[in-house]
Amino acid sequence: MSDAHTDSLESNTAQQSLPEKFAPITVAERIDAMDILRGLALVGILLMNIEWFSRALTNLGSQDTSLTGLDHAIGWLIRCFVEGKFYKLFALLFGMGFAVMLIRAKAAERPFGAWFSRRMLVLIALGIFHMVFLWGGDILHDYGVAGLLLLGWVTLLQKPRFKKYDNPNSFFKLSIVWLSVPILLTVMGGISFGLFNDNNDLTTQWQEQIQVTERVNAIKLEHETLLQQKTEALAEVTATERLVESSTMPETNITNTMQENIAVTDSVNINDELATTSDTNKDNSTELTAEDLIDLQAQTIVDQQLVMQQEVDKEITAFTTGSYWQATEFRLNFTLFMLMFTLPFAFTMLLPIFILGYWLVSSGIMQNYHQHANAFKIMAYVGVGLGAILEVSGLLVAQHPAAIEIMVLQGVGEALFFIGQFVMTVGYFGLVMRLLTHEKWQKRLAVFAPMGRMALTNYIMHSIVLTSIFYGYAGGYFGEISRAPQMLLVLAIIIFQLLFSRWWLSSYAFGPLEWLWRCLSYKKLQPMRIK
Repeated sequence: MSDAHTDSLESNTAQQSLPEKFAPITVAERIDAMDILRGLALVGILLMNIEWFSRALTNLGSQDTSLTGLDHAIGWLIRCFVEGKFYKLFALLFGMGFAVMLIRAKAAERPFGAWFSRRMLVLIALGIFHMVFLWGGDILHDYGVAGLLLLGWVTLLQKPRFKKYDNPNSFFKLSIVWLSVPILLTVMGGISFGLFNDNNDLTTQWQEQIQVTERVNAIKLEHETLLQQKTEALAEVTATERLVESSTMPETNITNTMQENIAVTDSVNINDELATTSDTNKDNSTELTAEDLIDLQAQTIVDQQLVMQQEVDKEITAFTTGSYWQATEFRLNFTLFMLMFTLPFAFTMLLPIFILGYWLVSSGIMQNYHQHANAFKIMAYVGVGLGAILEVSGLLVAQHPAAIEIMVLQGVGEALFFIGQFVMTVGYFGLVMRLLTHEKWQKRLAVFAPMGRMALTNYIMHSIVLTSIFYGYAGGYFGEISRAPQMLLVLAIIIFQLLFSRWWLSSYAFGPLEWLWRCLSYKKLQPMRIK
């Protein structure tokens, strides 16, 4: 499939009338299936992201256990069939786009590296700008970093030592092996755990985890009781001070009341100090009993949960009561923290998917997708079917209350859910491509193509619209609109973007942000209006 397809593709491209200079891809040169896929992927990304405009991003990826009824059903379905699938599909499309641009550059015999580097640096800058000034959940900067890594990989293949790997077969093998590594490590970890933990070990671990959970709940209850006592005591002190100001209570009674309240407050503080001292003594002891170890584990968990809750509370405060600049200050700090994970995420997760997308174009599959209908059919059936089994099983296990006490259950559930995301992404891709091989479905799905051609503009539009609705400095509905009504917002946004994209592209060659991106990449103004 590979070398012959590549030679054919490059020769076909070379036979076309070459542009006088390296320029943006024209409408006629675009691969229609890729635009349709981008448009559909935007729908999935919006379904996933809208929750995190109304919830703290600090909790990203966690289940909202407060949901009930229809809201719970909507949230569960989205997590099962949407979460983690569509950013991977977008990554696949990114690799395809890279291949299209590289092949055009080779056909035109134009330098590619410097131009593409500028393009990725501009994307990184746009992503960070988006992350700081609009919404902290940006993924554009991750794509930009992964794009630079992809360019480095392609450049490496031009070296004589690695030239033999510069073919579609090698691209496919590398991407599959790369993506299989975390899955294989997960499986090997599960095998090791099963081999070295018999039923007695599992029973002991389970009982210990139950005791730790019970102790965690007890510590939380103690903290809540102490906090309530302190709050009530302070409230009484405040009320007494007001009485003093109004001079309606005899001085002796006032003094006695204040002393009693202060004593209560002091006792609460003393209890806190005693608890801290007790924990310190346990830490300093040379020999710890089994009960002490359980207490230490429970206290560690409580401390971690308190720190996490403090971060969540800070985020909620910033986006509900703060001004725009206070929210931006929070986003800036959040961005600086999240940037630490950009390179690892780009290298381990995005880059192999980019390479897989690169293979789909360099092998000629995307240009001649009608010839691969049966392969796409198998991908659709196996991917969606097996993916659904893995996702449903994973969520049922990971989200069961028992998984809180039994860590191995949570680990198994999360592992199944993680693997299922890749499988279902393959299934979604195969399903859409299979449908596009039928003329009637191609006409139906073509409505998403204009939206896909303006993917960058529409993605940023999501943030502008949703922050205007949810954040305190604008609409102020943060945490107020539950999951079911959010779907009505998604529907309204998608309908608007379908109509807007079609209207805009009837007069202009690019979306507004696509045009800006191209101008900065080519270092000159690009013609925008269709002549």
